[in-house]
Amino acid sequence: MDNDGTVVNRERGTALGLDDVSKAIIEQLQQDGRRPYAAIGKAVGLSEAAVRQRVQRLLEAGVMQIVAVTDPLQMGFPRAAMIGVRVDGDVEVVAEKLEAMPEIDYLVVTAGSYDILAEVVCEDDDHLLEVVNRRVRAVPGVRNTETFVYLKLRKQIYTWGTR
Repeated sequence: MDNDGTVVNRERGTALGLDDVSKAIIEQLQQDGRRPYAAIGKAVGLSEAAVRQRVQRLLEAGVMQIVAVTDPLQMGFPRAAMIGVRVDGDVEVVAEKLEAMPEIDYLVVTAGSYDILAEVVCEDDDHLLEVVNRRVRAVPGVRNTETFVYLKLRKQIYTWGTR
């Protein structure tokens, strides 16, 4: 265990676990990413400096990010969809090509009916058609796609991962 409360797999560079204090710090930041370190320290029982150190180490290790989450609709991107992609050949090669597309904001390699799931946000239906038809389907190795257009977002949270 590192002195910041994380267990790190040195070979792969991935966190294997977090202590309760690190999880509590993350929970505090999930509620408000701008919460002062002094306030977090009071809530978790550490000094402001200790919280600052832990947050910096968690960020550097890639355990978490502190970002502004936008509403795509208000940013001019009212069309969102999930694209299921079936691949012939090397899934990682196809995923790497898809990852480079700016419209794709979430990309996972999966097991099951689809090899890859890619979430896209677009300006309108014409933009979605261009992304799916001319870009995603044009990637070598893409066998076929199925697009699931989002009609209404009912729930989106970012508080998972600490319990």
